[in-house]
Amino acid sequence: MIDVILFLVILAIIVPVVIYLVKAKKKGQVCIGCPNAPKCGGNCHHHSSNGI
Repeated sequence: MIDVILFLVILAIIVPVVIYLVKAKKKGQVCIGCPNAPKCGGNCHHHSSNGI
């Protein structure tokens, strides 16, 4: 019984994340989670401190 409850909790966490990612990709966002995602060209992290 505890396995079923644990599975449902994990599922309740993962499903909304997947739905969010699918919707964001359909909107054309390149950098999901980036505050400038709708306008980002995919290179919004080029000024990082580690040089990557």
